[in-house]
Amino acid sequence: MAMSASLYVTCGETHLFPSHNVFQRFLNSAIQSIQQCVAQIFGSEHDIIEHASFCGRICWEEDMGLSSTNYLMSAIGRNCQLNSKDCSSYDMSSGHEKGQHAVFNALDNMLKGSLERLKMMRENISLVKIGLRGYACEYSYTEHAATVRLLCLEGKLEAAIRLQRIMVQKGFLPDVFTHNHIVNGLCKVGLMEKAHDWLVREMLEFGPLPNLVTYNTLIKGYCTVNSVDKALYLYSSMADTGIQPNRVTCNILVHALCENGHLKEAKKMLEEILNDDKDIPDLVTSTVFMDHYFKNREFIQAFSLWNEMRQNSMEVDVVAYNVLINGLCKNQLMNLAYGYACEMLKKGVLPDAFTYNILIGALWKEGKTREACYILGVMSKMGIVPDEISYKVMIRGLCFDRDIVRAKELLWCMLNNLMVPKPIVWNLIIDLYGRCKDVSNAILTRDLMLKFGVHPNVFTYNALILAHVKSGNIYRAYSLKEEMLTKGLFPDVVTYNLLIGAACNLRSHDFALQLRREMVQKGHRPDLISYTELVRESCIRGNTKEAEERYAKILKSGLMNDHVPVQILFNMYCKLKEPVKAFNLFQDWLESKRDS
Repeated sequence: MAMSASLYVTCGETHLFPSHNVFQRFLNSAIQSIQQCVAQIFGSEHDIIEHASFCGRICWEEDMGLSSTNYLMSAIGRNCQLNSKDCSSYDMSSGHEKGQHAVFNALDNMLKGSLERLKMMRENISLVKIGLRGYACEYSYTEHAATVRLLCLEGKLEAAIRLQRIMVQKGFLPDVFTHNHIVNGLCKVGLMEKAHDWLVREMLEFGPLPNLVTYNTLIKGYCTVNSVDKALYLYSSMADTGIQPNRVTCNILVHALCENGHLKEAKKMLEEILNDDKDIPDLVTSTVFMDHYFKNREFIQAFSLWNEMRQNSMEVDVVAYNVLINGLCKNQLMNLAYGYACEMLKKGVLPDAFTYNILIGALWKEGKTREACYILGVMSKMGIVPDEISYKVMIRGLCFDRDIVRAKELLWCMLNNLMVPKPIVWNLIIDLYGRCKDVSNAILTRDLMLKFGVHPNVFTYNALILAHVKSGNIYRAYSLKEEMLTKGLFPDVVTYNLLIGAACNLRSHDFALQLRREMVQKGHRPDLISYTELVRESCIRGNTKEAEERYAKILKSGLMNDHVPVQILFNMYCKLKEPVKAFNLFQDWLESKRDS
């Protein structure tokens, strides 16, 4: 019966079972039959015996697994009327009262049996429904929890939080593993207050309880946004929840404290967490301390820690070597850096992209273009594909060397390797084209930039304005300034300085003053270059008094005075054959430099 009920419910055939109304009509018909049986008192004992044997047959049929419903329905069809002619003479000895009790007992048994069977049938249906709902709930919970974790990994936090809220409203509480994914996602985007005040406190109140991973994720998030105080407070509150910090907690806090210059507090934190004598700083902690020593130019401590790491039989990895080589390169100890780079290969530790990027950057700072290009070639031969940092460092160095051909070749290498550069790389090449007065290639590079979906910024337009200014097309340069406004970009001080300088070269005094007033109205404070261009414009027009007044504004503005405006005035005095004024101006400038 239960199996049939399960099958019917699974198939959706609920109409095959008698409803409550059908059973009610069945019960009413049975009661009416009872009333008619009571009204017709049996005249002989044979009627009672026959009816009792009828009920006994029902019980026997039930024991044989057959349904008694057919018999009950046939009794209802006859209206339970037993005629006196069916009774024999030897049954009269039982008496009239005994016959009444037998009839009621028999009918009572029939009704009880039917009610019990209906009850069992409904219980079976309920069990099947509960079982199906249980499997559906378990599947729904697993699927929703996995979806929440996947959304967090893809950065779709709003959808993940909304789905988590729906699960809670339906009575499904996600586990701590799923909650940790949400906490990690919020920390990555810097929503620390939401991750801590909302989610973790809710976990402490309603469950599931946060674990060590939850606290480590929050501590790392606070350290990332430079809120070390909140990270330390969270660390101190771990003991209240019965969670003990581990090495991961130690490494996160030590690194944050060292980054903020708190070396003593970092060592104290290390001793507090690793209080066991057998616990010694691991490779990560030692690497963090070594990096701090190099940044503070404490070479003796850094090298002693390096030797200690090797004496403790630590398997030094590529990260430790990168920290060592980076510290040596920043302190211009290139020979030692090369030596440890070779030692990496001898030890079987293969350099990665960071290792080569460190060497390439250090070589470009020293102006060793060929060596940097050689390292890039070695990097490719070793099977390590240059990343965006490698190309950016190389392109920047080539642009400083005004090698536009090789810089453009590296740009195409990036595009061929499916790496779309950031705007800074495009701006470097556009700026170099502008300095070379190659306006057409500058515009073509901007168009290529748009083709690959990179939107120009203020620096891109400044580079294009410089290209037009260098070529003498001030009107096109000014139209680019107006185009910036249509793109939602606002000109900065550099934009106005370029246009003011171009106006001064064309001896357009009114236009230069108009640009300066516009710059002030836009909320930009004129800098040294702005005043210098105006001084030069006055000198070009031969207005000595105006040039001296504008130079006096430079001295009153508190801006750091360099040699450019002084050189402009000095040349003007020499052309006017006033060497005394030129000499006095130069002496005053030297005294101001000494005072500063």
